[in-house]
Amino acid sequence: MTIVPPPLATPLREINPPKWPSPRGYSHAMAGTGTFVFIGGQIATDNAGRVTTLGLVPQVRQALRNLRTVLAEAGGAPEHIAQMTWYVLDIDHYRATLRELGLVYREIMGRHFPAMVLVEVTGLVEPAAVVEIAATAILPPGRPLPADGRLTSELNFDAQNSSWLTKEARNE
Repeated sequence: MTIVPPPLATPLREINPPKWPSPRGYSHAMAGTGTFVFIGGQIATDNAGRVTTLGLVPQVRQALRNLRTVLAEAGGAPEHIAQMTWYVLDIDHYRATLRELGLVYREIMGRHFPAMVLVEVTGLVEPAAVVEIAATAILPPGRPLPADGRLTSELNFDAQNSSWLTKEARNE
């Protein structure tokens, strides 16, 4: 007999008080247990570290892609994000492009809406950036991070044995 472990469920639970208006595009709070991943502010840089897009909507698209890439390296996915903080240079422009931003968000992150904070700032470290997005994720219990510092893209998690396998061990 083969025992297959259940899939690792998202460790997060939305908290939205029932008598409050339903939030649109975010949750009031998230609760969960597991391994915390703190993702530093991501901007619209390419693989060489250059900002190559202009405008809020294209920069949000690239910043979210970068955030998702970092999260994947930790073994996570968008549904593991508990909280996001967005820093924008122009909150009025953010409000004016909310519909387009919502489409881009769902394109990259799906329909998972964590607790969110939006902050207008006077500048970001990278002068060409108009948005920076940071996040905190909680990975499911039982999905350990690689202990040897390797990137998860170089490894494969073997859920049956709760261990990480190298490409060589996977016969690739």
